[in-house]
Formats: sequence, structure tokens, C-alpha cells
Amino acid sequence: RFDAPKESDRRDVMGRYRMVFEHDRAGRLVEAHEFEHLRIARDRFEPVLLADLLRDAGKTVRVDGDDVVIAHAYVERRVRPLNLLFRECDEEIAIAAACDYAQSIKDLAASNIFAGDLLTKNFGLTRRGRVVFYDYDELCPLTDCNFRELPQSQSYEQEMAAEPWFSVRPNDIFPEEFLRFLSFPEPALSVMMERHGDLFRPEYWRGVQKELRAGNLPEILPYAEERRLPA
Repeated sequence: RFDAPKESDRRDVMGRYRMVFEHDRAGRLVEAHEFEHLRIARDRFEPVLLADLLRDAGKTVRVDGDDVVIAHAYVERRVRPLNLLFRECDEEIAIAAACDYAQSIKDLAASNIFAGDLLTKNFGLTRRGRVVFYDYDELCPLTDCNFRELPQSQSYEQEMAAEPWFSVRPNDIFPEEFLRFLSFPEPALSVMMERHGDLFRPEYWRGVQKELRAGNLPEILPYAEERRLPA
């Protein structure tokens, strides 16, 4: 089991990777390669990292001479996490990445996948400038989610409460809260909101669910709209 606040265990994560292998039509989930008894030279690991792995994943990771052996692993291609990218990139790249972050969430939704954890550290930019998602702990079918409006507080006590004062079921999602996960610089945040502000309204998500349940699969373009050839 993972550290709090994660509630997933090994079986849950493996199930979500199987879901990725079988289900991703959008190309927005980093392709993972599954390995058993993966052997990597020990000198490729920083001592602190290796100590953490041996302490926290001792049932899976062991040292064998000059190698580190991992009993079971998923290996993904390298991407630049968005939270790090935004600290170092210029304005133009930040705007493009922020907008493609939003588009990647929409593309996943169109293939009946809800990413779950929308923190920018879970999304990365590929060498070709495409935003992809790579943390699969909380993936689930979009049609399993219940998208709700965030109830408005009726008193000062409710507004200041540390815990939700209204009932919340495990599959309840409040799109208005997504903004809390976005560590976007300006003007990237404003441009993204202008183009993809519907992501933060429950009716958008319920509309996608309605189409999916009716068997209508939305079109997913693997390229930007401006690159489409004229009809």
C-alpha cells in the first residue's frame, strides 16, 4: 500500500495499468512496458534514492552485487513534468503546455477515462510537445463518476469548516475544485481558462457521459486543430 493520502494498493495499480493497455484510444497516457526481475546497474541510482527504495519497497527491490534488481516494474518513457516545466520555460511554451494539458483531459474523457489526480506533476511534456498523463493510481472509467456542482455554504460555520459539511460519495467529482490543482503561471492560466473553461463546469462532464452512454464516441484528433487540412 502507498503512503497517505493514496489509498491504492499493488493490485489496484496493476489493474489500472491493464486498463491503460487495453483502453487508451487518445494517446494521452504514457505507454508503459512491464518487466519482471529488471536488472539495472547500481551506479545509476543516487544513494539516497536507493536507500528509500530498499526501505519502502523492500519486497520488490533488492541489491545483487553491482546491480539493483526490481521484481516487477513498469517503465515509461521520459517526459518533463509540467510543474517543473512551468518554472523554467518561456511564456509561449507555458501557454501551449497549459492548453494541451486541458485538451489531454478532454481527450481522455472522450475515451471514457477520468485521470483522477489532476495535479500538474502527474502530467508531462514529450519531446514532440505533447502533454501526456503518467500517474495511473486513480484512473477510472468516466461513466463511473458522478459530476456535481459544489454546494454553496449557508453559514459562516459551514464556510470555515475544515471538512466538507455536505455528504460526499467516493465517486463524487466537483469540477469547480479542479482549479486548486493548477500551478500555471500567467498568462498561461488565463488563456487556458478562455479556451477550456468548460472543464470546470459539471455540465461539460455530464454531456460527455451522455454521449458515451449513447454509444457516440467523440472524435479525438492527434494534432492541434490549426493543423487540420481544410475540408
